[in-house]
Formats: sequence, C-alpha cells, structure tokens
Amino acid sequence: MKATINNFQIDLSKPIDISIPLTNTDENPIAWYIEKPSIEPVVFGDWIGKVSEGKSSTNFNNIFFNPHGHGTHTECLGHITNDFYSINQSLKQFFFFARLITVEPEKQGEDFVITKESISTPLNVTKDASTPLSKTIEALIIRTIPNEQDKKSRKYSNTNPPYLSEEAAIFIRESEIQHLLIDLPSVDKEHDEGKLLAHKAFWNVKDTHNLNSDARLNATITEMIYVSDKVEDGDYILNLQIASFENDASPSKPVLYKI
Repeated sequence: MKATINNFQIDLSKPIDISIPLTNTDENPIAWYIEKPSIEPVVFGDWIGKVSEGKSSTNFNNIFFNPHGHGTHTECLGHITNDFYSINQSLKQFFFFARLITVEPEKQGEDFVITKESISTPLNVTKDASTPLSKTIEALIIRTIPNEQDKKSRKYSNTNPPYLSEEAAIFIRESEIQHLLIDLPSVDKEHDEGKLLAHKAFWNVKDTHNLNSDARLNATITEMIYVSDKVEDGDYILNLQIASFENDASPSKPVLYKI
C-alpha cells in the first residue's frame, strides 16, 4: 500500500522496525543497574490470569518495566527538568523526514565519543559550517559501529558505553533537527556526575530548575534502538510511535520507510 507523506511516496507494506522488543527474559537489554522486566499474570486467591493454567478464559498480565533502562524509549526534556513535562504532550506529530547515518565513536582516553566531526562528515557538512544543516531534516538516526547483534540484549550497566559530545549535541540542535535517535542507552556518559551535557545541549536547557523560554519543548531523544546492517544509510520517512504515557518517557516503536 502506497502513501504520500510530506510530498514523499512510501510503501506502507514495507516497514523497517528499528525498535527492540521488551521481554521478561534474559535476552532483554538492560541499563542503569536494574533487573529485567517482569510480565506476570494477575493472581486473585486461587485464580490466575493465564489461560494455560486452566483457571481463566483470558491472559491478564501485569507488566513492570522502566522505559529508560529496558529497551527502546523516547523521552522529552521532562527527563531532566524540575518541573513536569510529558512525552505524551511534547510529541504531537508522528511522521518525519529522517536521515540515517553510521558513525564510529572516537577513542578519547577511556571513553568512546561521538564527535561533531563524525556526524557532520556523513551528513556532507563541513565542521566549520555556520548555517543550519537543512530545514527539511527533522530527525537524525545514529547507528554506531561496531554494530553487533548483541546490542539487542546487551547489559550496559557499568560498561561506560559510547556517548555524544556536547559539541555534537549543539551541532544537532543548531541544525534544527527536532528528533534524535541513537542505538545507545544514553546520549550522555554513564558516570558524568549528573552533568548531562548532551541532553541539556540538545534540548537547549540552561537551568533544569528554571526552564528558559527557548528550551526545545517539542524535541525528543530516542535511545536504545537497533538498526540492522541491512538498512542502508540515507533518507527515510520516520514514524515515531509512543504509548500514551503521561511521563517524561515512553517505550517507543520507531519505524522507517524507504522513500
């Protein structure tokens, strides 16, 4: 089935899902020092909400999870602010013109860092560019290399994963890109003394307790995606799907369509 979105034609029958499903198994990725998700049937006395147990006509599960630590999620600036902001109120449109790039984080001391140069080069923008990248690119998807399959089940806690430099985050913001997607548990360094430099730079948050008027209320960050090597770098239409949680973040399902 064909559709035209933002003047681009896509085939809706050929989605490219770049989310990681949430499970209650050891295959679920985990970050931020928590345990795996729990998906269990409701129990009332001797009644169990599971058809296979023979005492229920329906499967009726409780799910306990953390959107930031258990898989693909999309967050708004409410993730770092004193005042409450909800992803469900921040994200009101769901289709965007997106560019997928592959970058190799640069070794800096004990860290691996995604630099401004590593982003601007595949985007064909010089590091000295003083003008916005492109008003048509609404979302940037970053796939890091090496791109092992175990990203879909990796245990990230206390591993110091790669992260985005503050300069790179500023470049993305100044390029007028509203939505950033990345295959890491955070755009910031795991242990950074609470500085959150990349988060703050991308959302243009100067003071988390007194939000500045030019903070980017409608910009989002999506973390812990997985983009197969079979998906080529280039331009796509992104459908960014979230659950309707009134929370700073929601589990999400970003889907790409070839143009």
